[in-house]
Amino acid sequence: MTDKLKYKEFIGTVHYSSVDEIFFGKIEGINDLVTFEGKTVDKLKKSFNEAVEDYLYLCKEAGKEAFKSFKGSFNIRLNPELHSKLFESATLEGKTLNQYVKEAIVEKISLNEEKATYKKQ
Repeated sequence: MTDKLKYKEFIGTVHYSSVDEIFFGKIEGINDLVTFEGKTVDKLKKSFNEAVEDYLYLCKEAGKEAFKSFKGSFNIRLNPELHSKLFESATLEGKTLNQYVKEAIVEKISLNEEKATYKKQ
């Protein structure tokens, strides 16, 4: 089960309100709040696609970037035991924590891309 939609390079997260009996969501990875909704999955997808197109148009009109910019660093919080194991593994491979974590992230993303490619076939 997935609660994500993708259109162009945009990702939308989806939720369901049992009180209102409607699917709703927002576009992730942008500096603005853009929402969409629909009573059915088809209407939800259409609403998401329209929200992306509207957002792209508004960004173009305002002369601003559509996507959030990333500076290339972020904090990660681990429990002390996992932090210790990470340090040990990185040290045994002769790597810094940064190198080790970066490689692990690249490996995980590659696996996800392979899965996505396999599902399309």
